[in-house]
Amino acid sequence: MAYSYLSDDSSPETSQAWAEILSRDIQWDTYATARLITDKDLQLIRRYDKRSAELKSSMLDESGPAYVEAFMTVLKNVTKPETVQYVLALLIQMLQENPSRARLFHQQSDQHLSAQPDPYTVLERLLQRQDDWWSQDKACKLLTIAIESRPRKSAGVANGASTSDGVAYAAAVDPAETHISLFLDWLVSQLSNRANLQKNPPTVINTCISCLAALLKERGIRQLFLRAGGLQALPAVVQRAKDSPTSSQLLYETCLCIWQMTYLRAAASIMSQVGLLKLLVEVCRVAQKEKVFRMALASLRNLLTYDDLCLASDMVEAGLNKVVIVRQLQSWGDDDIVEMLGFVDEKLKEGIVILSNFEKYKKEVMSGQLDWSPMHSSDLFWRENVEKFEERDFQVLRVLLKIIETNRDVKTLAVGCHDLGQFIVNHSQGRYIVNDLRGKELVMRLLSHSDAEVQKQALLCVQKLMLSKDKLDFLKA
Repeated sequence: MAYSYLSDDSSPETSQAWAEILSRDIQWDTYATARLITDKDLQLIRRYDKRSAELKSSMLDESGPAYVEAFMTVLKNVTKPETVQYVLALLIQMLQENPSRARLFHQQSDQHLSAQPDPYTVLERLLQRQDDWWSQDKACKLLTIAIESRPRKSAGVANGASTSDGVAYAAAVDPAETHISLFLDWLVSQLSNRANLQKNPPTVINTCISCLAALLKERGIRQLFLRAGGLQALPAVVQRAKDSPTSSQLLYETCLCIWQMTYLRAAASIMSQVGLLKLLVEVCRVAQKEKVFRMALASLRNLLTYDDLCLASDMVEAGLNKVVIVRQLQSWGDDDIVEMLGFVDEKLKEGIVILSNFEKYKKEVMSGQLDWSPMHSSDLFWRENVEKFEERDFQVLRVLLKIIETNRDVKTLAVGCHDLGQFIVNHSQGRYIVNDLRGKELVMRLLSHSDAEVQKQALLCVQKLMLSKDKLDFLKA
């Protein structure tokens, strides 16, 4: 496995920093004298330090776990920044030359049988070195690699599991789950930090998103990220990257994180609420690089597969249908993009139909503000959709009554009374349902309202509440 986030240190400034750090002469004897490392550690480090790449490779092939344990012991017990940075650089260099050496973090030698340094705990502590971003950055990447390369990955309690017949059972707990959760909390805190977002370039954000994109390959980690409030941190990152012409890689990797989260239904269900859906549509509209557009579109495509979430109407409202029309006119070398555009186009056509009917009405009611749009006075709309008011224990009707009870906007009150009357006329049990929910009492209060239109609509609604069923049927005829 190659770790792409280890190869982003190619700028002249970064290369100079690497050269300076790796040129340091560390006085290892002083740490042995102070009992911060063992004599065996000292021997191993001296044998390894300042050797050629070929010789180091041979040593790691022969006794890799012992060398890694020696370095982790230094990181655990030594706090001097120059030494910590040097050891981190050696470990990064070791993995850049051969990524498969990541397994050495999880293999035990015979030199620390009683107190083997735990790589998770050691690296987590280094994340707290707030005055030393270089060390934080390398610890973040190494911790990501340690998690990715752990040998006993399992679904864990975060993921759960089920048999083929759907019966749930408790999956084996991932022994690294607590450490992963702590690391995700740290990543989310960095992504939510406004100061980090305002930096140019946003080096902290770049590192955190790159590591997160690698971690979210695992379903169990996606659930832990959702639990940590990670989705709420991503909109600001998308906005920051979208508005910067030099942040296309950051935008791509952030969309990659979102795409991976769309495979988790619980995450998909709140993406519109946290603002990610509209941002993805905007990315599809403005993206210049094909890989960025592809990832944003793939995320939206996945969201459209959850038919019960009715996200197509939200996308139509955000203007995705117009974006798709424009993008379909472009020539694409990637057949997957052509397929995704076709799929999204079909789903959005369905969404436009839904949006013109009950879903649009429901969204308006849930917003708490009503207006005289055509559907309120459309007899066809009420005949076709009145039974949908029964969904979720008459949720929309209850919200409508709450609006009539508490809202102060005269237009909203007038439309609300009108709609309540429409429900009474068109639903076979409308009068009784509204009375049971105290609707008559709430509307009666508005008969003395200061606004003439509110009075008029309240009076018409009360009349419909008082009429018998045969006279209500006459009103519908």
